[in-house]
Amino acid sequence: MKKRKTKNTVWQTLALGYLFVILIGSALLILPFATAKGESTSYLGALFTSTSATCVTGLTPYQTGTHWSLFGQIVILMLIQLGGLGFMTFVSSILLFFKRGIGLGNRRLLMASAGSEKLAGLSTLVKRIVIGTAIFEFAGAAALCFRFVPDFGWARGIYYSVFHSVSAFCNAGFDLLSYEGFGSLSYYATDPVVSVTICILIIMGGLGFCVWGDVLDCRFRYKKYQLNTKVVLTVSFILITVSTFLFMLFEWENPTYADYNFGQKLLVSFFNSVTPRTAGFFTTDPSSMSESGYLLTVVLMFIGGSSGSTAGGLKVGTFSVIIMGMIGVFRGKRDLNIGKRRIEYSLVSQSLAIFAAMLMIIIISTLSICAIERSEIASFETVLYECVSAVCTVGLSINLTPHLAAFSKIILIILMYAGRVGILTLALALSKNEKDPEIRYPVDTLIIG
Repeated sequence: MKKRKTKNTVWQTLALGYLFVILIGSALLILPFATAKGESTSYLGALFTSTSATCVTGLTPYQTGTHWSLFGQIVILMLIQLGGLGFMTFVSSILLFFKRGIGLGNRRLLMASAGSEKLAGLSTLVKRIVIGTAIFEFAGAAALCFRFVPDFGWARGIYYSVFHSVSAFCNAGFDLLSYEGFGSLSYYATDPVVSVTICILIIMGGLGFCVWGDVLDCRFRYKKYQLNTKVVLTVSFILITVSTFLFMLFEWENPTYADYNFGQKLLVSFFNSVTPRTAGFFTTDPSSMSESGYLLTVVLMFIGGSSGSTAGGLKVGTFSVIIMGMIGVFRGKRDLNIGKRRIEYSLVSQSLAIFAAMLMIIIISTLSICAIERSEIASFETVLYECVSAVCTVGLSINLTPHLAAFSKIILIILMYAGRVGILTLALALSKNEKDPEIRYPVDTLIIG
């Protein structure tokens, strides 16, 4: 008898797709001419950088502007763009470019990748993603040119503008400016053109492709938005507004803020509230933050952006469902209502499962790295910060990544991969397709609370 060929599930295909891109990227970055000095990078270093770029994280053991040649930087930029758009969006856009239809299998993959719930209209969604991405990145690059061209000349200024625009929109956090004598975008901390442009790109990339489409379809009429769009826009606005105020409060007496006037402190605080969700740029040194600012940054990194976007983290929708579910339980409500819509409690269970899984992964990885590294190199605070940054694909670091041992870097690679593919997607990809048993056991209870 012939054995049936087992087909990969949607989740397995997505997970393998990202893994394939990472391996191709590492093979290109290990080439001698990928580095500025013409020396081969260690494979672990190339794999780490490729994973970080594809998973739009931003953690890196090397200075992107000095270690990599122009070829290496372009490879990283392409990986960022591919990782930001999503593996299946890229494949589908190629099919549409050559006027080939998107098959049913690819449509299911695209639904999972883009966070769409509708099978129809996916071709339009792909076009919107590609065109929208091009418009935002072009506009961002054009705005950055007003600063980078006078500072670095036409050729390098335009290249820097394009690189940082793509990196910001894809929430990657890779920068080419550290070698100029300052970390990330700290030189432009009080420059509204650079800071606001980068923030807008991060926010737009982190809202999600389906949110764009709904806003356009409803012609910016809030009442007609889908529930997901309303929740994402409302919660994102609240998180940015509240965290900007809290950063102002926590860091007001911080020496980093000492020379800034009120407007400049507001701008820096706004940037600090946006970049943890989930880009790795910074205008003030993360290591100089107060303990309150440190904890607030970790919380924002953990929450992340919107589902189906370039951002990572727990996701705004998941966070909102958990909070509303908690409130509903404490009030003894039978139904979970958000606005005038009822949410199935199965969604609460799924959200709590993702939350618990991420929390366990962060705890285990932090414990492992702390056990591997010496305390004088890696304190608990810096390791926790690094692990949250990796699994939430943020990229912020307290200068720990270059000093980690090989096994610690492998842990971070796994975290970045899991964070970009998605905890739920990865769990479904690794699980076996088993039918629920027909026998159901008697109901019992446990004492909680």
